[in-house]
Amino acid sequence: MVLIQDIKERQVYWFLFPMIGLLSGVLLYQNLFPDLFYKTVLLNLAFVGILIAVVFLYSKLRLKTSVLNTFGLGDGLLFLALAFSFSSISFIILFVFGLVFSLVLHLVLKRKSKQTTVPLAGYLSLFFAITYLSHWVDILKSVYLI
Repeated sequence: MVLIQDIKERQVYWFLFPMIGLLSGVLLYQNLFPDLFYKTVLLNLAFVGILIAVVFLYSKLRLKTSVLNTFGLGDGLLFLALAFSFSSISFIILFVFGLVFSLVLHLVLKRKSKQTTVPLAGYLSLFFAITYLSHWVDILKSVYLI
């Protein structure tokens, strides 16, 4: 749903982000010890926080524009929701590959699109949906263990 809304309207219903965070958090909690779950989520949130801070500083200092012109609110909310998805090392690796996937997908599809902005939340949600499906059909075996 995030993908479709982000591509068509460049807006996503706000309630989808807490749902993504909650549902992915439940899956993570079921696959980790409770103490490890809390440490993992804190580490993932710290990573996302640093990433958002870098984007904010880059927008202000290098691009000399508002962060809202370079990074959508939905993108940030999805980043926060995804922090509840996987163990820390897996999350960082999947997140980086998700960003690369989004870039490549945007470069391939931008010829057909009239929009100049990148539907990052939509592309990342597609990547993480593929990741979850790959885990559930046993293509990826250890996304919660690393």
